[in-house]
Amino acid sequence: MIYATVYTRALVIRQGLIYGPFVQVYGMGAVAYYLLITKIKEPREAFFAGMIMGGIVEYLCSFFQEIFFGTISWDYSQMFFNLNGRTSLLYCVYWGIIAIAFLKIIYPWLEKIEPLIYKKSVRIFTLFFMIFMTFDIAISCMAVARQQERHKNLEPKNQIDVFLDKAYPDEYLDMIYNNKREIN
Repeated sequence: MIYATVYTRALVIRQGLIYGPFVQVYGMGAVAYYLLITKIKEPREAFFAGMIMGGIVEYLCSFFQEIFFGTISWDYSQMFFNLNGRTSLLYCVYWGIIAIAFLKIIYPWLEKIEPLIYKKSVRIFTLFFMIFMTFDIAISCMAVARQQERHKNLEPKNQIDVFLDKAYPDEYLDMIYNNKREIN
């Protein structure tokens, strides 16, 4: 969001879920960094591993979004060295730079606060956050899938569909997913 705001010179809000400023591709990237980059000690190796890992995560997220929801949220097809418009060399370089920042700044900080993980209050917070994220992911997927059904003029099949139509109308979802485009 910071990059997009600086690039466009306007406040850009991006979110991948209905509730909260969460973007799944970055969350998956963060988990992948934690699993992969923490095993690496050299910044150059972290850069290239981050480039490859970030490109793969970005490509797969775009691919599955298109398969499951018939939409895309980014298209790099006009950029130099892109892969099916799903990722590009430039964004892979960004993933690599972030991998170095993760290795040199974020991971050392995480190591320092690691003892907090074992505190009961942190475990309780983590449990509630996991429940919240599971709900947020599920309701977001259901709402977007129902939106696709509405676009195909399919009537609600049950009370859940009726609820989704009322609670998450197209205007609301289009405001949240303001970067999304349907694939024709």
